[in-house]
Amino acid sequence: MTSGNFQQLANFIWSVADLLRGPYRPPQYERVMLPLTVLRRFDAVLAPTKEMILKRFNTLKDKNPQLVDGVLNTLATDDNGQPLGFHNHSQLDFPKLKGDPDNIGRHLTDYINGFSENIRKIFERFEFEQEIAKLEEANRLYQVVAQFAEIDLHPRHVDNITMGLVFEDLIRRFNEAANETAGDHFTPREVIRLMVNLLLEPDTQVLTQAGKIVTICDPACGTGGMLAESQNWIRAHNEQATVKVYGQDYNPRSYAVAASDLLIKGHRDSRIEYGNTLVDDQFSGKRFDYLLANPPFGVDWKAEKKAIDRLDDFRGYRGKLPRVNDGALLFLIHMIAKFQPWQQGNIDKPGSRIAIVFNGSPLFTGGAGSGESEIRRWIIEHDWLEAIVALPEQMFYNTGIGTFVWVLSNRKEKHRKGRIQLIDARERWTPMKRSLGNKRRWLDEKAINKISREHGALTESTTSKVFDNTYFGYRRVSILRPLRLKFQITQEAKDRYLNTCPELLDAVLVIEDALGSEPHYDWNSVWSQVQKIVKDLSDDLEGWAKGAKGTAQKKAFRDAFTEVDPEAVPVIAKVHKEAALDTKALFPGQDLAHTKARRQEEIQELLGLNQTRKGRFVEYEPDQALKDFENIPLKEDIVSYVLREVRPYVPDAWIDRGTLDEQDGGIGKVGYEINFNREFFQYQPPRPLAEIDAELEAVEKRIMALLREVTE
Repeated sequence: MTSGNFQQLANFIWSVADLLRGPYRPPQYERVMLPLTVLRRFDAVLAPTKEMILKRFNTLKDKNPQLVDGVLNTLATDDNGQPLGFHNHSQLDFPKLKGDPDNIGRHLTDYINGFSENIRKIFERFEFEQEIAKLEEANRLYQVVAQFAEIDLHPRHVDNITMGLVFEDLIRRFNEAANETAGDHFTPREVIRLMVNLLLEPDTQVLTQAGKIVTICDPACGTGGMLAESQNWIRAHNEQATVKVYGQDYNPRSYAVAASDLLIKGHRDSRIEYGNTLVDDQFSGKRFDYLLANPPFGVDWKAEKKAIDRLDDFRGYRGKLPRVNDGALLFLIHMIAKFQPWQQGNIDKPGSRIAIVFNGSPLFTGGAGSGESEIRRWIIEHDWLEAIVALPEQMFYNTGIGTFVWVLSNRKEKHRKGRIQLIDARERWTPMKRSLGNKRRWLDEKAINKISREHGALTESTTSKVFDNTYFGYRRVSILRPLRLKFQITQEAKDRYLNTCPELLDAVLVIEDALGSEPHYDWNSVWSQVQKIVKDLSDDLEGWAKGAKGTAQKKAFRDAFTEVDPEAVPVIAKVHKEAALDTKALFPGQDLAHTKARRQEEIQELLGLNQTRKGRFVEYEPDQALKDFENIPLKEDIVSYVLREVRPYVPDAWIDRGTLDEQDGGIGKVGYEINFNREFFQYQPPRPLAEIDAELEAVEKRIMALLREVTE
C-alpha cells in the first residue's frame, strides 16, 4: 500500500470501532482503537525476528531486565537490518491471540507485558489494562482483537510513511469525535498547516538542501499533530532531509499517542517525553531549529508556582512572571530558552524560529510594569517578534474565542529587523457543514496560502500592516488635577465636628461668627483666617494648627466643613521659593529641543509648579478621585503629548513628577501591548435616519398585516 491510498486502511480500522458501541461512547473509542493499532503494527514489524528474539531471551531471562532490553532491542531489526529499539519476548502474537478466545484477556495482558520497558511505559499511560477488563466484561474483546488480527500491517505491505498517515488520520478522527475536550490536546489541522507554513516557508531554500538535518520541538505536543505536520512539510519539500522531532506533554494518553506515532513511523532519533514542561523540562540544555506549540488557554499555574518561585530565574528570564491564572506566556519563555544561538554566516549558530498559538490575553493583558507587559517588552526589545496573525473565531473545538499565531525568531531577515507585522485573517473563514463542538469555521487551502504569501511579502494592505517595534511601547504617566474645596459652616457639620472635638466649641463659634454660614470657595484663605482666629482667641489653642497634632486637627476640621466643588479655588499643598527643575533629568532621552522656545513657566506649570506674582511657586494638592493615567507612545515626548492630548480638555491638569522617577531611568513605567482591534478598525458611518425610519415603517406594516389576518 502506498501513501496515496492509505485512506482505505484508515477507513477499515475506523469501521472496527463500531464493535465498541454500547460499552463505549464514540468519544471514548480512541481508548481502545489507538492502542490496538499500535500493538498490531508492532506485532507485524517484529514478526521477522520474533523467533530469534525468543531463543535469545531464553538465554537471558534470568539476567538484569535492563541488560535484557539492551540486547534484545538491538537484535530486533527492520527489513534493512536497522535496530528497531524495542522488542517483544512473549510467546504470543496476534494470530495466537485470535486462536484462543477463552483466554483472550489474560493472554493480551501477558503479550503487552512481554514488550521492552519503553513500550510498556507507553501502554501504562494508555491505561490499557483497564480497557481490556472493560472489553472482556462486555464480551467485545475477542471480536475486536480478531478484527485487528486480519489486518496486515507488515512494513512490506504498509511502509512507515503510509502507516504514519493512517495513524495521524485516526488521531484526527477520534479527536474530532471527542470535540468537547479535543481542544485540550488537539489543534485543528488547518491551523497547524498555517503555523507550519509561517514557521518553515521563509527557510525553504535552506530546508531543501541535500543532507539537511532539522530539529523541531513542541513542549506541549498533545498527540503530536504539530510535529507530524512539520515532518510532512519538510518531507514534501526535501525527501533527503533528516527530521528529528522532540515533544513533551503532561496528559498521559496524549503522550502515549504521540510516542506511539514516532515508533510507528520508525523515528529512532526522535523523542516524546512525559511530564510537566514548566517544572520538569525533559530536554534541559537542548536547543532546536524550530519550535511550535499550542499551550493551554487561560490555564492557571498555581500548582507550579512554588517550584518556579524557588528558581533564580525561569529559563533565563529574570523579569516579572504573568499572573497565576494564565500561564500561556511561560511556555513562550520556555521556547525562547531553546533558541539556537545565532551569528551571521556561522553554521554552528544558525538561530531558531517559533510559532505559537495564543488567545487574545497575551497581547494586551496587564498594564505597564505587570508580568505580561514585561514579557512582551523583553521579547520586542530583543527584536524577536516577527509577526502575529489574527485567526477567525470559532476555529477550535472547545472554545469559540479569537486566537492568534505568534511568529518569533532570533535571526530575523534584514528587511524585518526592528519591525513587526500584523495580519488580520479574522474574516477569511469558511463555514463548516457540520459543527464539531465550538468549531464552526475552518481555513481552506486558499486562505492559508494567502496568509502565507502576505507574511512572506511583508507588504502593507488593509489586512497586513507593518510597524516599528517601538510603536507598541508606551510610558504610563499619572495625570493629576487640583483638589477644589468649598468651605461652609452648617449645623450638621458643626454637630459632626463637635462630637469628636467638644473642647473646641468656643473656637468653632468664634470662627462661625467671623466667617458666617455662607459658602467660601477659597479654602486657602479660609484656613489662613481660621489659624489667626484661633491664635488670637487663646494662647492655649495656638498649637491647634501646628505640628503633628495640628495636621490631624486641620484634617478633622477640613473634613467636617468642606466638600469638593469644581467651582472652588485649588487647594495649595506647598509654596516653593524657587522651582529648580532639571528637565533633562526629568525627561532623559526625550527630544526637548523644541521646548526651548516655550516659556520655562509653562514647563514648570505642566509639572505642577505654578509661579505667582511674587516669584514663588505654588504646588497644589491633587484630588485623588480625579487622578488618571495616560499611556504615552514611546515615540512621543511626554511634554508635547500632554499639551496636545490632555491640556485642551483639562487645563488644570499636571504630570505627577513621582511617576517620572518610578523606574526606567525616570521616564515613567514602560509597557507594551498589541491592540489588533485598534490597528484594523474601520469606521462604518451609521445609516441615514430616513433609511432606518423607512425600514421600521415597513416592519410595522408587516406586523399590522399579520395581526389583521389573526383577528379577521
